[in-house]
Amino acid sequence: MVEAQLSTSGLAPLAIAHRLGFEVVFVTNERDRYAGISTYPGLLDVCVSQVVVGDTNSVDGILAAVAPWSASPRLAGLYTHCDYNLPLVAAAARRLGLPGLDPRAAEIARDKLTTRQVCADAGIPAPAHVHAATLEEAVAAGRQLGFPCVVKPMTESASTGVSKAMSEDDLARRFSELTASAVDARGQRRRPGVLVEEYALGYEVSVESVTFRGRTQVLGVTQKTLSGAPYFAELGDTFPSPLPPAVTEQLGRTAVAALEAIGFDFGAAHTEIKMTRDGPKLIEINARIGGAEVADCVELATGITYREQVVRMHVGQVPDLVATRSRAAAARYVAARQAGKVRTVHGVDLAHQVPGVVDVEIHAHPGDVVALPTSNHELCGHVLASADTPAEAAAQAETACSQIYIEVVEGP
Repeated sequence: MVEAQLSTSGLAPLAIAHRLGFEVVFVTNERDRYAGISTYPGLLDVCVSQVVVGDTNSVDGILAAVAPWSASPRLAGLYTHCDYNLPLVAAAARRLGLPGLDPRAAEIARDKLTTRQVCADAGIPAPAHVHAATLEEAVAAGRQLGFPCVVKPMTESASTGVSKAMSEDDLARRFSELTASAVDARGQRRRPGVLVEEYALGYEVSVESVTFRGRTQVLGVTQKTLSGAPYFAELGDTFPSPLPPAVTEQLGRTAVAALEAIGFDFGAAHTEIKMTRDGPKLIEINARIGGAEVADCVELATGITYREQVVRMHVGQVPDLVATRSRAAAARYVAARQAGKVRTVHGVDLAHQVPGVVDVEIHAHPGDVVALPTSNHELCGHVLASADTPAEAAAQAETACSQIYIEVVEGP
């Protein structure tokens, strides 16, 4: 496994592969990157035979890191669901003859501008967009598309740097912030400039799917709850969406068409779409399992061991994607109500007592500094609930989440 998302669910494949009987090697370019995740030390002790520190920001670096195993039939699979490494791992797996996504499809999904261009050519509906390499181009794009518009980097994840610009001055400020660094959160070189997009007014969902042997199976549609303007932090997931079947089927068809357009041929996908008055509009394609608690929601609702089946695919096995139950699940994410240093966290015990709640995780502790969420990275934990219907699961998760209050010593 090469790198991971910065969460307990992001590290879960290490335990899954170990449970399936494989020797697990974890490749990273920064061993302590995951030290703040509570499950990490235990996973290293029990599930991981070796941590290899290497250059995970290049295909050659990944190949060098796994060379001691790839010279023999011992290497069964190469896997990541970290956005920053997806194209690199796909290319490395292809060179090693291991199962994986077509590297070109991985590259397209990774870059939001390329996704826009390829899907536009295929007739997939999406917000109008402009790639602005300079401040002058960005301001001109805002005038062309109208305000508010959306400004985003092209190769970040977790809504990092994505915001709504209300005016030319606002757009100029956000352009300056996004172009201040030439590299992204994992030290990889960014495409210059920003993506300026038409603001797609509507509710957002994600379509969870798995593609195997030329067939894409939609597992369901996740209803998303987003933070208020100007940011797009994800504050909640409900699976399956309570929307009418005719609507979720239309959303699912849009996602499958987008995946076909980019040549997506293998693995899990998490495709984000907004339903507007003009119909579905593609927001982005993520060539991986959904982050945060999306996989848990899918597993609780359907009985499909989603993450395990995706891991099995990457070691050459046939996935079992047959649902064994029809329930629902919802996650709500804990956010600080003001910025500052944490004094204490209240209400966790009450959250556990809400009927239907199956998990509560808080990773803000006394002395930590917290901020109001501008992306998913500022979120401070989650609650997860399961019930017979999406409405009940959502109500349980929201009730539990509302019990939790992070008291802070106010500060900048």
